[in-house]
Amino acid sequence: MGDERYRCKHLVLVASPFQGHMTPMLQLGSVLHAKGFSITIVHTKLNSPDPSNHPEFEFLPLFDNFVAIDASTNFTKFVEVLNENCKLQLQQRIQEANHKKITIIYDNTMYSGEEVARNLNVPSIVLRSCSASYMPAFLALPKLHSEGQLPIQDSMLQKLLIPDLYPLRYKDLPFNNTSTQEITEMLALTNPIRNPSAIIWNTMEFLENSALTKLQQYYKIPIFAIGPLNETARCPTTSFLNEDTSCISWLDKQAPRSVVYVSLGSLATMDKKELTEAAWGLANSKQPFLWVVRPGSVNGSEWIEFLPDGFAEEVEGRGLVLKWVPQKQVLAHFAVGGFWSHCGWNSSLESISQGVPMICWPFLGDQYVNSRYLTYVWLVGLELEHLERRVIATAIRRLMVDDEGKEMRKRANDMKEKAKNSLCNGGSSFNSLNNLVEFILADYNCN
Repeated sequence: MGDERYRCKHLVLVASPFQGHMTPMLQLGSVLHAKGFSITIVHTKLNSPDPSNHPEFEFLPLFDNFVAIDASTNFTKFVEVLNENCKLQLQQRIQEANHKKITIIYDNTMYSGEEVARNLNVPSIVLRSCSASYMPAFLALPKLHSEGQLPIQDSMLQKLLIPDLYPLRYKDLPFNNTSTQEITEMLALTNPIRNPSAIIWNTMEFLENSALTKLQQYYKIPIFAIGPLNETARCPTTSFLNEDTSCISWLDKQAPRSVVYVSLGSLATMDKKELTEAAWGLANSKQPFLWVVRPGSVNGSEWIEFLPDGFAEEVEGRGLVLKWVPQKQVLAHFAVGGFWSHCGWNSSLESISQGVPMICWPFLGDQYVNSRYLTYVWLVGLELEHLERRVIATAIRRLMVDDEGKEMRKRANDMKEKAKNSLCNGGSSFNSLNNLVEFILADYNCN
């Protein structure tokens, strides 16, 4: 039970419409509610959460004038318009709620939350839903552009290590082929002079201590590494899509650690040729698999009508293709022995938390950095260099059958134990969460 003295503080959490950002915000709300705080979730109408899944929260919707997120459009422009559309409403809704003592915790893509906090003269804290290791790479982009090293012109240069950003290569940089003008616009949007009182990071000290130390020196405000939130939050699904739970009974019939789970997140898309290569790679691996294919994720298709002829017959009995599944439950299942992932940070943390090694095929943003750390530093992932059936089948066999995969699984299990220990009494994330609670309370002398 939460400490009742915390009820003197109301937290307003400003959520983002991106699945990878909404999930940790709702999880954070659940964790802080368990500590005794009252929670209001302010969210866009686009990709709004289901209040019935979170009866302990108050929900305030904002009308953002969007009907969908198009990953192919200019991300910077989308975020800019989103914040402009929501800023005045956000301030009005908070004022109308008339809570006496609040702290605003805003997702970094909903940066208007900080301006509203300033206008209302209340404290603000930013939640960063990316890995800590991503931020030094992102912050280095202006210098690399000014030196003419970006965008990358020579494919041979992509594999070179970047001075001062070890272990990253140029190919691992986020937005490495984005123009200098677009990067300038992005940084102008995401890094204006703002003054949150602290940063919450969904990560663990043992995993990203070096990056957290650098960021502490850079930001010079308290940083609370309280992850993995997926293990501490007592909340049901945070998914925008309906989860097909029929996969669990199918997994129950499979051998331990035999199934490779495939899911490339909520935004990744592929063309018909890539789908074909992925399908035959899975088939040719001869391993059981659970493959998530979102409706519309294959360009020009409604769902799986582009799967190649003969595929269904080839994998009958050992392959299951579904639209969306309860990922945390899947990764925790005894039958799952590997995860072919886009390496979004939530998926990476969930995999680490369950001791499941990965095949890494990043798609955008921080996923390239995450993939590099998973494969080269933490040694719990294999990098998928090309989306070609022989490469895919070989990677799956290496992960699921070969001795190399067994060693990776051992390291993944060791990381699972470390993650669990960080959340136990006296662990770094346990202590950091308690420090965050005391930090919030100190603003209003609630002790």
